[in-house]
Amino acid sequence: MKKVIILNGSPRKNFNTAQLLKEAQKGAESVGAEVEYFNLYDYKFTGCKSCFACQRKGSTTNGVCALPDDIKPILEKCINSDAIIFGTPVYFSYPTGVFRSFVERLMFANHTYMVDKETGGLKRGLSKVIPTGVIFTMNCPEELANKINYNIILDENVKSLNHIMGYAEGLYSYDTTQFSDFSKYNCDLFSPDHKHQVKETQFPVDLKNAFELGKKLTEMDI
Repeated sequence: MKKVIILNGSPRKNFNTAQLLKEAQKGAESVGAEVEYFNLYDYKFTGCKSCFACQRKGSTTNGVCALPDDIKPILEKCINSDAIIFGTPVYFSYPTGVFRSFVERLMFANHTYMVDKETGGLKRGLSKVIPTGVIFTMNCPEELANKINYNIILDENVKSLNHIMGYAEGLYSYDTTQFSDFSKYNCDLFSPDHKHQVKETQFPVDLKNAFELGKKLTEMDI
């Protein structure tokens, strides 16, 4: 049975990002995966502290960050999994700080400063490929997101994971609804009617795509 780790990098446990991740979980489970789901905001941890314990000669960290905090067991589960799926909202052009902190810890411990003699590029630390997906949610419409280079900024996160994990792809959910009840907030930038329409028409498509992503990554055999 394949093992899949799902990591919610949103502070909200039941809103857009979480809903998409739950569908990705269903997709993975539909092809027989054993899934563990973690809300990253529940844990106390920091980003990489550049201690270089994982890069020292004779290191015994084995791809798991040496820092002894809440997420160390989750990092170990990740490198022993068959697929990983992240979810994060986009705040001010970037994924959440919690997402970035976790990804730093995961990637740096499996990064090397060694040259791959066959390709001339950096040698991968992991001996296997762990298919990885990142689901990005944002209230920004797709056209505007592309205009202000969200695609470039967010794709860099996927590219880094692709190098470290061996395979990664992103899924983008645009123009999402921020509030269940717009009347309670100071917000005239968005039309509540438009947002609800997107929620009813486009978000179900995004949910289906998330299901398919979970299924696809689980079934991959690279």
